[in-house]
Amino acid sequence: MPADRTIAIDTQAADWLIRQRDPGFADWDGFTDWLAADPDHAAAYDALASLDIDLDALPPVEQPQIAWDAEPIRHRPSRRAWFGGALAAAVVGVIGVSSFGIFDDTQRIETLAGEHRSVTLADGSKIEINGASALILDHDRPRFARLDRGEAMFHVVHNETDPFVVEAGDVQIVDLGTAFNVVRGDRRTSVAVSEGVVAYNPKRENVRLAAGKSLEARDGAAPQVRDVEAATVGGWRTGLLVYNGAPLGDVAADLKRTAGIDVEIAPDAEALVFRGALVIDRDRARTMADLAALSGTRAERRGDGWVLMR
Repeated sequence: MPADRTIAIDTQAADWLIRQRDPGFADWDGFTDWLAADPDHAAAYDALASLDIDLDALPPVEQPQIAWDAEPIRHRPSRRAWFGGALAAAVVGVIGVSSFGIFDDTQRIETLAGEHRSVTLADGSKIEINGASALILDHDRPRFARLDRGEAMFHVVHNETDPFVVEAGDVQIVDLGTAFNVVRGDRRTSVAVSEGVVAYNPKRENVRLAAGKSLEARDGAAPQVRDVEAATVGGWRTGLLVYNGAPLGDVAADLKRTAGIDVEIAPDAEALVFRGALVIDRDRARTMADLAALSGTRAERRGDGWVLMR
């Protein structure tokens, strides 16, 4: 790729990345259009987003020591001052962030509702993180991740002697050579497998899930296994949500994570379940109209959100 084109694309990617750090950012449609316009756009954005994740692990410039709480919320008033310089260097070259030598043992990655991020691990495994999610990585355990809340799709490089382990709530999902999606929220954990096999909580229930199988478990209850179309697992990454008898409340939670759409379920519709495929359209009103038509409800706009009622 010509150097001037590379610099132009990297500059655009940097602009999107910095704009998305603003809590008031809302131009997700424009960002999606920019990604779809050229495969090189996504590659450039992922590279700079990975750098930004690494920079999140750095302390403020004026503080020589790292002091994280169990739930670290880091305010770095001076970070942007030097991040601009680091980002400019990344546009024309490669920065070896690990050479700073000041990482803590763990790294917490949080996304806003409607924000999607991607992380590639040292062994080549890839984690795609949905919106409104919190994921913890451990530098001392490179084959481990903890999903505190939200949703993530794992594409794991298999290693028989060192299986990849995902924690969600009080359960463990152990890779046996696979790609799988995990959701954690509202005292429930769900797992769906698109490739290979995983073991759900091998020290307790020890349920093996092959491609085309999904599992849902409420905390303290026995897990329920169902069939699922393997090709639709992790469909949120492309704006496709597929359901087979899901409570409308679960659909609302998915829309909040994936597209930042606030949906309230009226009391008279709480018992309804949804079956079908839902496409997240650039026109959010169209998405809600589709959901209402397919679920036998009526969607009413309320402020910045929606209410589904019978």
